[in-house]
Amino acid sequence: QVQLVESGGGLVQPGGSLRLSCAASGINFSIYTLGWFRQAPGKQRELVAVITSGRTTTYAKSVLGRFTISRDNAKNTVSLQMNSLKPEDTAVYYCKAEWGRSDYWGQGTQVTVSS
Repeated sequence: QVQLVESGGGLVQPGGSLRLSCAASGINFSIYTLGWFRQAPGKQRELVAVITSGRTTTYAKSVLGRFTISRDNAKNTVSLQMNSLKPEDTAVYYCKAEWGRSDYWGQGTQVTVSS
């Protein structure tokens, strides 16, 4: 059974930092492309960052220079370090694992940026 479990969300003030983690089980983790997506109320889910099996990374323009995605294949985890957070970063953050026609999602973790 495949499971992706996110953690690390919470409430943070503007300018603050959070680190999200996603622990995967039930897949051959090292071959999967991993991504973080987010969905704000009333908006569509959007890509935040992606890291391939070869560790190539891609970021949304809105987070470039502030967020960093990384993976630890030994621990089957993908992380998202978020710095200089803004109120517009408020959303539910989801991790995704994709390989070929297979893709899996976590249940999401809430990030709220507010003073």
